[in-house]
Amino acid sequence: MKVTPKMKKIYADIQNHLFCMIPERFESIYLYASIIEQVHGMPIGEMFFYYFPKGILKKRPINVYEIPNKFNIEDETYSKIINELYKLIKQLREEFIETAQVPWTNLTIKIENFKFFVEYYYDDLTMSPYSNYERHILWRYKYLKEDSNTYNKKEKELIQKYLQENKLVEKKETYQEAIYNNRQKQKLDYETEDHTNEENLDGKKEKNQILNVKN
Repeated sequence: MKVTPKMKKIYADIQNHLFCMIPERFESIYLYASIIEQVHGMPIGEMFFYYFPKGILKKRPINVYEIPNKFNIEDETYSKIINELYKLIKQLREEFIETAQVPWTNLTIKIENFKFFVEYYYDDLTMSPYSNYERHILWRYKYLKEDSNTYNKKEKELIQKYLQENKLVEKKETYQEAIYNNRQKQKLDYETEDHTNEENLDGKKEKNQILNVKN
């Protein structure tokens, strides 16, 4: 994989956006995004990500879409920053295309142990046997390593089926570097009172857990 100066700049911008979007200290961040080319029309995709708050006790991962309610931030303001982040990811893919590299269909970004990781995947998502929501569950299982009680019966069955049937080696490329020290200052005004609704456990869907993008 060829890494261009423009890619390095985009990596730095993505990191700064992520750091600015989390109004508390964190241990790690995990982000998924996809971009699917349509035969007739603009590319579509989705994005979601989670972070683990910093602390001695083991904490559940926080869905980034919980942040406005958790820290009393305006949804419109926060949605704008989320869309800016997705645009950066689109720019990253466009740089692959402009440098004659195979365009990936989905990626996972990890920030952990003071390192920045990107995993690029080339699956044909239009032919995937799994729905968007099912891929989300499987991604959470793989990267967030949540307790099994986090998932309902149907989701557990999905995970078991995936583990039993998915024996193909996924085609992927990886990139990593140390995280940048020149983080931007927090741009959001927020409160620390916790308004989080934890009804997303026991199989109930999390509010606004997926950002669907059409342009």
